Amino acid sequence: MKPIKSHAKLQAVCKRIRLLALDSDGVLTDGGVYVFENGCEFRRFDIQDGLGLKRIMQAGLQVAIISSATCPAVQTRFTGLGIENVFIGVEDKLACLKELCLRLNIPLDQVAYMGDDLPDLPSLQAVGLPLAPQNAVVEVRHAAMYITNRSGGYGTVREICDRILDRNENS
Repeated sequence: MKPIKSHAKLQAVCKRIRLLALDSDGVLTDGGVYVFENGCEFRRFDIQDGLGLKRIMQAGLQVAIISSATCPAVQTRFTGLGIENVFIGVEDKLACLKELCLRLNIPLDQVAYMGDDLPDLPSLQAVGLPLAPQNAVVEVRHAAMYITNRSGGYGTVREICDRILDRNENS
């Protein structure tokens, strides 16, 4: 799949989106895992991404976080933003996404999914708007319809939230 270059084409695809599903590490974080001597981990999240997610939810879209990580910080950060669909420790992200879509009655072609690494490929290949941060692995960038200008953890989610919200402009 070739990335969308045209703003008009991206707007058309974004108009169908009802669910934004995101991987956490490498998308909402910079991919770094910081481990203290006592074994506790922490992640760095971009505050602008958080506001973008709140704005998406205020516009009536569903948001889901689907992460293979088991770090409690992921759950804490996103439930703190009011995201109800936070799934951590997920081995099969596509199965989780399909189950969520059934529960929400949202077809996969009305889902935008952003991932950065190989475990995200099945989900990216199944949705209507596959997304990748600028620093995603090559295979993921090839599967993406849109590649952000920003790297994971540095406003890449805000960038796509703004693009999706822009779908109503010039309509």
